[in-house]
Formats: sequence, structure tokens, C-alpha cells
Amino acid sequence: MIPSDRPVRELLEYLVRGLVDDQTAVAVEETDKNGQPVLTVRVAPQEVGKIIGRQGRTVKAIRAVVAAADRKGGQRTAVEIAEPG
Repeated sequence: MIPSDRPVRELLEYLVRGLVDDQTAVAVEETDKNGQPVLTVRVAPQEVGKIIGRQGRTVKAIRAVVAAADRKGGQRTAVEIAEPG
């Protein structure tokens, strides 16, 4: 696991690793977009469907958990799923 000063990033990485088969392909990249922190999740192309879930339910749940965890930090972090390829 990559050391991070942001526990939200570690939480996101932990959640995603629990959903996919190829855990070594999981990467979470942190950037800023218009002053807002953005966590971008990259997984193997065949694993993207597991992260999104049916009708986006899984990714919505992941975003809700990240938002709840981020409230303590006082920020609002966006979670994006990278396009496979």
C-alpha cells in the first residue's frame, strides 16, 4: 500500500481492493480539479464493471462512504473511475 497522509485515500484503496480479483492492478491517484480534491481509481479493464456495479450502485456506495469519511476532514473529495485502456 502506498503511504498517504490522507486516510480517505487509504479507505478508498481498501474498498476497491476488496471488490476486485486483481488487487495488484488497483491504483488511486490524487489530483486537484478547481481546488477540489479528486481521487481517481484505476483497475484492470475487466474489473471496471465490478467497481461501477449494476446501475452504478457500487460506485454510488463507494462515493457515499468516502463522503462520510471526508466530513471529518472538512473537505469534499470527488471519486472518479478511470476509463479502461
